[in-house]
Amino acid sequence: MKAIRRFTVRPVLPEPLRPLSDLARNLRWSWHAETRDLFRSVDPGRWAAAGADPVRLLGSVATERLTELAGDRDFLERLDAVAADLDTYMTGERWYQAQPDRLPAAVAYFSPEFGITAALPQYSGGLGILAGDHLKAASDLGVPLIGVGLLYRHGYFRQSLSRDGWQQEHYPVLDPNELPLDQLKESDGTPAQVTLALPGDRSLRARIWLAQVGRIPLLLLDSDIEENDLGERGVTDRLYGGGSEHRLLQEMLLGIGGVRAVRTYCELTGHAAPEVFHTNEGHAGFLGLERIAELRAEGLDFDAALEAVRAGTVFTTHTPVPAGIDRFDRELVARHFGPHAELPNMEVDRILRLGMESYPGGEPNLFNMAVMGLRLAQRANGVSLLHGQVSREMFSGLWPGFDPEEVPITSVTNGVHAPTWVAPEVYRLGARQIGAQRAEEALSVGDSDRWDSVADIADQDIWELRRSLRELLVLEVRERLRASWRQRGAGAAELGWIDGVLDPDVLTIGFARRVPSYKRLTLMLRDRDRLMSLLLHPERPVQIVVAGKAHPADDGGKRLIQELVRFADDPRVRHRIVFLPDYGMAMAQKLYPGCDIWLNNPLRPLEACGTSGMKAALNGCLNLSVLDGWWDEWFQPDFGWSIPTADGIGTDPERRDAIEAAALYDLLEQRITTCFYDRGRGGLPDRWIDMVRRTLSLLGPKVLAGRMVREYVERLYTPAAHAHRAMDAEAARALAGWKARVRAAWHAVTVDHVETSVTATTAQLGTTLGLRVRVGLGGLKPEDVEVQAVSGRVDEEDRITDAAAVALKPVGVPDGDGRWVYEGPLALDRTGPFGYTVRILPGHRLLASGAELGLVAVPSEELAGAAGLLMR
Repeated sequence: MKAIRRFTVRPVLPEPLRPLSDLARNLRWSWHAETRDLFRSVDPGRWAAAGADPVRLLGSVATERLTELAGDRDFLERLDAVAADLDTYMTGERWYQAQPDRLPAAVAYFSPEFGITAALPQYSGGLGILAGDHLKAASDLGVPLIGVGLLYRHGYFRQSLSRDGWQQEHYPVLDPNELPLDQLKESDGTPAQVTLALPGDRSLRARIWLAQVGRIPLLLLDSDIEENDLGERGVTDRLYGGGSEHRLLQEMLLGIGGVRAVRTYCELTGHAAPEVFHTNEGHAGFLGLERIAELRAEGLDFDAALEAVRAGTVFTTHTPVPAGIDRFDRELVARHFGPHAELPNMEVDRILRLGMESYPGGEPNLFNMAVMGLRLAQRANGVSLLHGQVSREMFSGLWPGFDPEEVPITSVTNGVHAPTWVAPEVYRLGARQIGAQRAEEALSVGDSDRWDSVADIADQDIWELRRSLRELLVLEVRERLRASWRQRGAGAAELGWIDGVLDPDVLTIGFARRVPSYKRLTLMLRDRDRLMSLLLHPERPVQIVVAGKAHPADDGGKRLIQELVRFADDPRVRHRIVFLPDYGMAMAQKLYPGCDIWLNNPLRPLEACGTSGMKAALNGCLNLSVLDGWWDEWFQPDFGWSIPTADGIGTDPERRDAIEAAALYDLLEQRITTCFYDRGRGGLPDRWIDMVRRTLSLLGPKVLAGRMVREYVERLYTPAAHAHRAMDAEAARALAGWKARVRAAWHAVTVDHVETSVTATTAQLGTTLGLRVRVGLGGLKPEDVEVQAVSGRVDEEDRITDAAAVALKPVGVPDGDGRWVYEGPLALDRTGPFGYTVRILPGHRLLASGAELGLVAVPSEELAGAAGLLMR
């Protein structure tokens, strides 16, 4: 029989055990070993059955056991110590509080998904895990972040396999009352809500749930409430589900509703109001519109409000391809804004202009969420050095006239939250070496360039650690594989072979991630005979553990999974290669430490960052990867191996895959397996152990989320907070007026004449030339512009490849035609082919970049040909 109504019955804890409730509802337990150990000791069997979730554990423990614990002095002493530790963590000064003043009072961090713990399944892949690690690292550092997301009642799908290896999706219903969440309540005790207006006099309401992530509040909006009609209740049903209008409503709720939720939270709790708003990918871009509407209600016009909002906004793009960006029909967006919908006092055409692809190569009828994100943020970044370069090229149409390297998108390379991803066995080895306190600080703050103490760990200890982690993985794989085959319909009598799957003494390769085509799940299957010989080599075998989910609508990705599963089902190799369904955080935390090699073979440069290899590296796993994402930036031969790429012009995809697969096999056969299995005089693989040691000591500090968040604070959040403070109403109006005046006059800004003190085509290194330039400013004044000499080496087509810009200064007064003369020195500080040009940019103290307006004036081709200096 089916229940007609559902309740959540919470346990009543005996008074001495009341701190357990606070510990369970602060998600710091997900990365704090002592807290997890405490909950495990409550009831080890129920802890395992609850999936290591303290809230579920406390809801299932027998009253008799709670009564017993309430009288257990040893347990109560441990409970008091862990509770006191959490209190110190929550209230004490941390890295952020020790920094100089002028840092942001608070930062609001918006993301469509957050991967905090498997007990709160609100993530699909790397974007969500990165967002969760960002919050955890901010908590460890004491950064006053407020996280904002949506609460999906079905989360992302659970994955299983059919008998023939086809991905099956399941969407279990999540009850917020059974999750580590609390409702945000108004002062009268009623649930706090936000409301959005929809076309047709309808409304979308959402309740606000609070997840406490260490020191960081995470606000999650939930539309599945009785006050909504059936359609609106389903807006937050599942992550990345539904059609265009469904996704648009999700993103409106996240951005617009999210800002309203932040305001409500700050008002109710007294939390400092955010000075900086961080948009993690374009999904939350509508937050800028709500903030413009707030300022318009205070009396600013649209343009001034836009400048004020931009000053305090940071936008992070994670997408290296246009197809990965949410884009909506302009008519759909227009219908949801304006007089009879949301933001009724905002001109719909102004909203549309923020997201339209009004640049060469764009589709003028599409509203692009990343484009809006960039136009609403004064500061933007990619998530690795290479991805920053790719992003500058991809979005260069927004800054016409500028070379891609000058597009104002920087990069902060992602990092991972070490306390979450480092295996307890690895942590204990480090703590034994330097002490628990120093080990915890090293993993969380990330303010060291190298961990030299790793050099003192004995080779035997490193090798025994690696084998023990591999053995734990073997046991985990067998358990999960048996469960998977039972789901596929196999009987217990058919599965005796699983007891021989994998070997704790065999070189183990891991590959686990989402399964879009560009990540090339099946590249390893390119030459199946060669792969089989690697798996079954009599002296140097390898074994491979694979996991990953394809998007429910991606049949191509599902076919790739099926192809790999069918190969792994072959009785000849099934003890050496396995596919584990339902990849998620719980599996990942066992998989990364147990692998010797982490494989990554995307199509370069389509991997924005790819943090799974970072998590593996922190556990002493070596990387085997295409030079893409973070690996392109930090690869050294001591850290692993790079797979050569065949990405030259004219290489068709089939040939490219064949070449790169062959290179992968070569590396495994000729270098990697020999390095792993060759033994030195002491019976240990000396070179392999040395690579593990160098990976931990030199790469480990680089890949930390603590390092990443400190970079965000220093390079993006703090400058954005300063810009926000400088942009009061008067300054915003003045800047908006100045921009309008500059744009109106720019057509008449010209470089009319350029001359230099040397006319020869050769000169000696160290020579300084004098430049004299006559320009027309079209009614603007010298304080409105910056005239620059741009010089550097030139390529065969006379393009400047490593440009350096020097500002020239106005001389005297304008001539009778209103032309100004600018002069300045040009230093010839490099040998070889050298060239220069002159350009005019808008100049204002409140601009973050000279390219911000996308305006530039350069010499005409005729003038450049007559006056340009080129030295070879």
